[in-house]
Amino acid sequence: MPRGDKTKYTDKQQRKAEHIEESYEERGVPEQEAEARAWATVNKQSGGGERKGGSGKSKSETAKRADRRDSAHRAADTRQGKSPNKSSARGAKSSSTSLAEMTRDQLMDKARERDIRGRSKMRKDELLKALS
Repeated sequence: MPRGDKTKYTDKQQRKAEHIEESYEERGVPEQEAEARAWATVNKQSGGGERKGGSGKSKSETAKRADRRDSAHRAADTRQGKSPNKSSARGAKSSSTSLAEMTRDQLMDKARERDIRGRSKMRKDELLKALS
């Protein structure tokens, strides 16, 4: 059973978790495991409870969008019989990886590609702001 109070989650997040849980149960995953996986998926995609006083874990809209896209790609691959744990045609370095998850060096490479001025003196948070 997942830990924590779920009152900070929006109705949409709760419906999404319920739908994901039902899907796992249909595939034979035990009820408690299905519920835990469902909430883990919702947390991965949205960064936790979105109501005031939620998890306190802020996640940018870009990061949320990237995680939802990756999740959708994995689901589609699974439906087509491809293993979700093997690298796909998208490659190991997915273009939808959120900026917040990148290292400073990776951000520097992106900044270099976009020819952002002053990038060599920027800290990671400044690079994130310049690239967003």
